[in-house]
Amino acid sequence: MAHSVVIIGSGFGGIGMAIRLREAGVHDVVILEKAADLGGTWRDNTYPGAACDVPSHLYSFSFERKTDWSRRFPPQPEILEYLRHCARKYGVLGRIRFGTEVTEARFDEDAALWRVSTTAGELDARVLISACGQLNRPELPPIEGRESFAGPAFHSSRWDHGTDLRGRRVAVIGTGASAIQIVPEIAKEAAELRLFQRSAPYVIDKPDRPYRAWERAVLRTVPGAYELSRARIYTMFEARALGFIRYPRLMGLLERGFHRHLAEQVGDPGLRADLVPGYRMGCKRILLSGDYYPALNRPNVDLVTDPVERITATGIATADRAYEVDAIVYATGFRSTEFLSPMKIAGRGGRELNEAWRDGAQAHLGITVSGFPNLFLLYGPYTNLGHNSIIYMLESQFRYVAGCVRALRDAGLAWIDVKPDVQDAFTREMRERMRATVWEAGCKSWYMTADGKVVNNWPGYTFAYRRATRRPDPRDFRARHATAR
Repeated sequence: MAHSVVIIGSGFGGIGMAIRLREAGVHDVVILEKAADLGGTWRDNTYPGAACDVPSHLYSFSFERKTDWSRRFPPQPEILEYLRHCARKYGVLGRIRFGTEVTEARFDEDAALWRVSTTAGELDARVLISACGQLNRPELPPIEGRESFAGPAFHSSRWDHGTDLRGRRVAVIGTGASAIQIVPEIAKEAAELRLFQRSAPYVIDKPDRPYRAWERAVLRTVPGAYELSRARIYTMFEARALGFIRYPRLMGLLERGFHRHLAEQVGDPGLRADLVPGYRMGCKRILLSGDYYPALNRPNVDLVTDPVERITATGIATADRAYEVDAIVYATGFRSTEFLSPMKIAGRGGRELNEAWRDGAQAHLGITVSGFPNLFLLYGPYTNLGHNSIIYMLESQFRYVAGCVRALRDAGLAWIDVKPDVQDAFTREMRERMRATVWEAGCKSWYMTADGKVVNNWPGYTFAYRRATRRPDPRDFRARHATAR
C-alpha cells in the first residue's frame, strides 16, 4: 500500500514538514533518513566550536518557541537537541526510518505513484518531498596527492573525534564558515596550526554571549516578550537585504565596519593585508566571529596564502615550501548546487532530473519541478539567504507544500505538475533579478554552478517569498483526476 507522503531527510526541513502535514490532517507520513539519528547538518557537523550564525530566537520554529537557549547564538548540541525535542513532542520520531538511504525514485504515471528504492527496500508514495538541504555533501578539493597523506585527514563535517590534536602540527585547508569556528578551538591546543587560505573572507564581530537567568525568566513568563525578541531580530536582519539584493553599494558601509574590526583585532600590517578580501562584501557568505582574528595572532598559528600545489605523505606543499603536518582538516564546504544528488530521480516519461537540470537547477518557487508530478523540494534552488534565517523560508515552504497536498486530497487528484511556462517564467525572473544582487559582483562562491550561474539564493525579501508562497495557485499546475487514465 502506498504511503500518502514520503519525506527524504530529517533535518529542520523534514521534521518541520512532517509536523505541518500532521496539523493539516495528513498522518500517513514516513521520513527516510540515511543516518542513525535525525538532525541533518546539525547532526553531521560536530567539529569544535560548531554553532549557528543566526540568533537562537530566529533559528527555531515559530510554532515551537524555546525560551531557555543558553546563548544568543545557539551551539550545535543545543540545536540538535531542539530538533529531537520537536520530533518527540509532535509525534514525528516514530515516523522516521533510520539507516534508510534513498538511491532512486521513479514516477509511475499509470499508478500515479513514486516508486522509491532505498538501501532498506522499496516503498511507494503518492507525494515525495525532498528535505535534503543544500549543505549535506562534503566537497573535498581536487589536490594532487590528497590520498597519499599518511596521517589522519578528514572533512569538517565528518570530524574524527578519535584523533587527538593536542600538541600536534595541524593543517586546516579553507577559510569558510566552519574554518572560522574550528581554528580558534584547535589553536588553543595544537603545537602548530597552519591555515591555508585561498581567498580571505569577510569576518565581522559576532555579538554572542550567554543569556542571563533573568532574561530567560522574562522570555518564559512575560507575555509577548519572546515574540518581540524574535520580531526585533527578524527586522534587523531583513533590513540588510537592501545591500544584498538591490543596492550592493550599500555594502560599502558594512565594509568600513569590517576594516575597523580587523584593525582593532590584528595589529600586524602584513597579516592584516592578507586578511582583506579582494571582492565586494556579501558576494560570498559574510562570516561572524569574535575569536577568529585573535586566534590568528597566536604565535603557534601561521596563515599561508600561497596556493596548495600538492599533498604528500608527510604534509602540504606550495610552490615555494613544504609544510610537515601531523593531521589535515578540510574545511572546504559542500557540493551545494547538486541539490538531490547522488539520488536518481525520474519523472514523467522517464526523464531524469539531472537531464532536466543540465543548465542549472530550476524549480518554481524553489519547490516544484515541471515534469516531476507530486515532487516537492524544501530548501531548493533560489531559496537560500545571505541575510536572514533559513527557518523562516522553510516555514513558508511548509505552508505551500501542505496546501498542495490538501488540494490533491480534497479535489480527488492523482497528481499535479507545475506547468513548464510557469517554471520558465519564474527562472527568467530569478536570473534577471540576480544581476542586480551582490552575489553577481564578480566573485566565485558556493552559490554558483561551475558555469557561473547563481542558483542557490533568493534575490528578494523573505516576506516577499512568504507572500509568493501563501497558497498554491491552481492555474500554475497541470492535474490529473484520480479516476482519469
